[in-house]
Amino acid sequence: MAETTNVTPEEQVFDPLDMNNYKVEKLPKMQKSGFERWMARLGGPLAILAFVLIYWVANIGFLDNITAESLTGTKAIKRLGELGLDEFIRSNYAMLAIFAAAIVLWVTEAIPNYLTSLLVILGVVLTGVAPQKEAFAQLGHPVMWLNILSFVLASMLVKTKVAKRFALWFVLKFGKNTRGIFFSFIIINLVLSMFISATTVKATILLPIFMVVAAIFGASNGNRNNVGRNLVLQNLFAVNIGASGFMTGSGANLLAVSLIAGAVGGYNISYTDWLSAALPMALILLFLGWFVGTCVCFPIKKEEQKPQIEGGMERLREELKAMGKVNFEEIKAVLIFLGVLVLWVTKEWHGIDETTVAFIGAIVALMPGIGIVKWNDVDIPWHLMLFSAGAYVLGTGLNATDLHVTIVDSVFNNLGITADTPYWVLYVVLTGFMLLSALVFSSKNMRTMIFVPIAIATAQKFGYPIMSLAFPVALLIEHVYVLPFNSKPAALLYTTNHYSWSDTFKFGIIMMAIAWVMIIIWGETVLNWLGFTPGLF
Repeated sequence: MAETTNVTPEEQVFDPLDMNNYKVEKLPKMQKSGFERWMARLGGPLAILAFVLIYWVANIGFLDNITAESLTGTKAIKRLGELGLDEFIRSNYAMLAIFAAAIVLWVTEAIPNYLTSLLVILGVVLTGVAPQKEAFAQLGHPVMWLNILSFVLASMLVKTKVAKRFALWFVLKFGKNTRGIFFSFIIINLVLSMFISATTVKATILLPIFMVVAAIFGASNGNRNNVGRNLVLQNLFAVNIGASGFMTGSGANLLAVSLIAGAVGGYNISYTDWLSAALPMALILLFLGWFVGTCVCFPIKKEEQKPQIEGGMERLREELKAMGKVNFEEIKAVLIFLGVLVLWVTKEWHGIDETTVAFIGAIVALMPGIGIVKWNDVDIPWHLMLFSAGAYVLGTGLNATDLHVTIVDSVFNNLGITADTPYWVLYVVLTGFMLLSALVFSSKNMRTMIFVPIAIATAQKFGYPIMSLAFPVALLIEHVYVLPFNSKPAALLYTTNHYSWSDTFKFGIIMMAIAWVMIIIWGETVLNWLGFTPGLF
């Protein structure tokens, strides 16, 4: 009698080369663990308790000892003059209470992040930390507009499918072997990072393509091998590190630029400033990531390098062919984006800032008759915009109270860190904390809001240029690839079932250590040559 097997209808019809099987909505949703559910339940009460204890109960010496002479920020000094010393000290208590409660809510995800941001804005106004006009105005911050307009421009690529066409063409053109495939995805991620400021959008665009490629090499439908592991983990790494090479690569990069500009007093980091400092390091890290992944962590055997499904690449070619010839709308989308990119890079020649350039591009894209998208085609994640607005308001509150400077000053005094501490020690410690924080926090914006102000305050305390510590910290924002909860792309790609927690931790922690060494080398060399740091040694 022939042996029978139980095969479900889903298994019978599953086609590993069908891109429709890898749409985001078909991937399994990550469920919160028991610990995460308990955190969510306790988050609200803990946030309220933290606020009440700090604002109404605690006596905090370093806040009570604030004087006009201890303040360094012009906004804080002005606010002191408006409120008087006693009220100013109370506003510091309020800012610390709001900050602590917000961190608890963001970390525990007791309520949606955007709702926490709305509570932050309301709290800053009601407690008098900052004037209502200044707090509410953060939704109109130039960086907020740059975020919104970047999504308008990115929507062109999604609607016209020019990004998908480019990715398919590049893989087919240069992916003759596994090495070529890996390098193809690295380049694709870099190119998309120039145009798309949402790392999750990039991951979503590329996911069906690299899932089909993984299936061609025998990794699909629960079957794991090192080609599949590397493809997904390399794309997760490239999605994030590619974004680190461009100021507009993510909203968190733009937030850091805004915080630094506010502290430096009008100095704006330009697109080319960020590009010249960050892109070369991103390229080196991407190459090292490929080497560590494919040669050290998950070496690919010779038999795994051969396609396991005949005609696999032909299916990708059919997918590209089904898109038809390049149409005029796609050409217009590319031209608009290239125009925006050229104007961003040549800002020093024409003097038009990045936000205004994005305005020009978005208006052209939306213009009836000559444009490409209508407003209803534009996918703007307003919950992320509101979250960002709350983060900017926290920054406004910190500047209005000088709280970050006061805390850093108190911590360093208690630790015995004196003014004689060498610059390189501060640099190594701050960059190390910024990287390691990615293991704990699930929001790049939140890490930016905590560690960039700390770097700013440290520079102010020790008399170093703000850029010398804040900018290197900002360059590490995108290192969020070690664990599945570290970022939205990490959570999304973990659901592909191509790797385990131990896989992503092994690869990620090695790359994080390499990144720490890289930023130290960068501080001594490239950042020094560009005038951002005085050199470490």
